[in-house]
Amino acid sequence: MNAEMMLFAIIAITILAVVPAGVVYFMLNKSQKKEQEEAVDSNLKSKELILTAQNKAKQIILDAKAEALKIREKAEKESDAIRKKALEVETNAQKRMDELTKKNEEITKREKEVEDMQKRIQQSKKDVENLRKKEIEKLQSISSLTKDEARKMILDNVEKTLTNEIAKKIKEAYEQMQISIDQQAKQLLIDTMHNASTDYVAEYTISTVKLPDPDMKGRIIGKEGRNIRAFEDATGVNVDFDGDTEIRLSSFDSVRREIAKRSMEKLIKDGRIQPARIEEIVKKTQEEVDKIIMEAGEELCTKVGVYNLPKDIVYKLGSFKFRTSYGQNMIQHTLEETQMGVKIAHEIGANVTVTKLACLLHDIGKVITDKEGSHIELGAEFLRKYNLPESVITAVAEHHSDDPSTIEGTIVQIADSISGSRPGARYEDFESYVKRLRSLEEKAKVFEGVEKAYAISAGREVRVIVKPEEINDAEAVKLSHDIAKKIEEEETYPGTVKVLVIRETRSIATAA
Repeated sequence: MNAEMMLFAIIAITILAVVPAGVVYFMLNKSQKKEQEEAVDSNLKSKELILTAQNKAKQIILDAKAEALKIREKAEKESDAIRKKALEVETNAQKRMDELTKKNEEITKREKEVEDMQKRIQQSKKDVENLRKKEIEKLQSISSLTKDEARKMILDNVEKTLTNEIAKKIKEAYEQMQISIDQQAKQLLIDTMHNASTDYVAEYTISTVKLPDPDMKGRIIGKEGRNIRAFEDATGVNVDFDGDTEIRLSSFDSVRREIAKRSMEKLIKDGRIQPARIEEIVKKTQEEVDKIIMEAGEELCTKVGVYNLPKDIVYKLGSFKFRTSYGQNMIQHTLEETQMGVKIAHEIGANVTVTKLACLLHDIGKVITDKEGSHIELGAEFLRKYNLPESVITAVAEHHSDDPSTIEGTIVQIADSISGSRPGARYEDFESYVKRLRSLEEKAKVFEGVEKAYAISAGREVRVIVKPEEINDAEAVKLSHDIAKKIEEEETYPGTVKVLVIRETRSIATAA
């Protein structure tokens, strides 16, 4: 028993000793496998991380290279621009240097020319001095003059020669200046007339009305002439007949004449001719004409750029529509003159506003028929009633004066003369035109000492050439006044007539 128990015990002890070791070995083996698996997993993750890091590193390197390439390209462009700018600066600097060098050479050349000229002047002075000494010595040798007397004689001769030369130079410069001034003045006037051209058609006042048939004449006259009397009383014009086909209307007032003409045409067309109807037609026509006159005045002011004038002044300007001077309508004349005056004022720096108003209003006195006096006086008096600027009134009052006191007045006078006397501006029957000009010439030729006489500028000027041996300067002045007075008393003419007496003396010598 004891041996069996001991064997059993030994076996048990052996089993107990072996079993834990196996278990331990099994557990250790399992732990090692797990660690190995974890190590493998860790290696895989490490490789993935390394691979990812390597890819990011490569991408960073690629991005860095691309950015470096961009920076390099930008730097190269900036470098090229800087290089190009530097080249331009260098080229401009070289060009400027060449110009300065050229100018320096020119200056040097001119300095040399000045030095040469100074040398020549010095030499000329020496030559003149030597010549003067020789002349003095010569004079002393051939006369009894002292040195001082000879010097004075030579200086007097030199001074006289220089005076003649200076006078000649002054005359040449003056003539050249006059030519230049005349050319500039002509060009200014040509430009002014060109820019002031207008397409306004002149309306000629007609004082005749055609009758549709001879029977109408009796109806217009009426029983015992009552219709004629009623018409004359209502219109203020004289009615006359030219045969059986035409009625002639006469009045010094062109507006009345226009009202009468329109009224007569309406009566003939209406056929009902009796005193009450006549008064009715004339009244309506008066209102129509007043409206036409106001519209014409407003249109004229608008064309020249003048606004806010009193209505009475605008109405007077509109009356120009029915007034003519040798066929030239007053509105056309005023429009042309104002445009030319403004152009001249702009060119020479005068007051444009004053010039414009003065040109527009210069003939307003011609339509003031209820007072006596010249159109200049009537116009100035009328404008003062409306407190217009005194400079404008002065220019209007002096536009026919020989010596206007202001530059604006002179411009008004020039523009008025151009518009009124330019070719084609005014219409006049040729035979009566020639007759009037010949009459002006004959008025001047009847005076003693007159050799020739010419009427020019459409009869606005008479040039009289007198015999210098019979008329002296003082008598020429008196003659011009006598001729002007004779023309004023015996002739009828528009505007003014200037009489210019010319007395010319000539000295003739022949060199043989």
